Amino acid sequence: MAKLGTEKNPAIVHVQDLDRANEVAEIFEHYGWKFIIGLEPEKPENVSDLVKLLNRPQPVSSLKTGRNEPCPCGSGIKHKNCCG
Repeated sequence: MAKLGTEKNPAIVHVQDLDRANEVAEIFEHYGWKFIIGLEPEKPENVSDLVKLLNRPQPVSSLKTGRNEPCPCGSGIKHKNCCG
């Protein structure tokens, strides 16, 4: 599946008034995300796709131990000769 906020998978939000639609559109345009805004005054606001985009989880950096660094097990031996 395509990444949210791209041409193939635009974010879809529903707002109740034109002022809020303009406010949300400015946020999407600031980040360069593709979006579709529905103006529905009688329904509750749904901006969950925007919230997902703004609160994306940050990638976890892997803490790799180099072959010639001390082993993280605490033995004091080089990693390549111990647990590596």
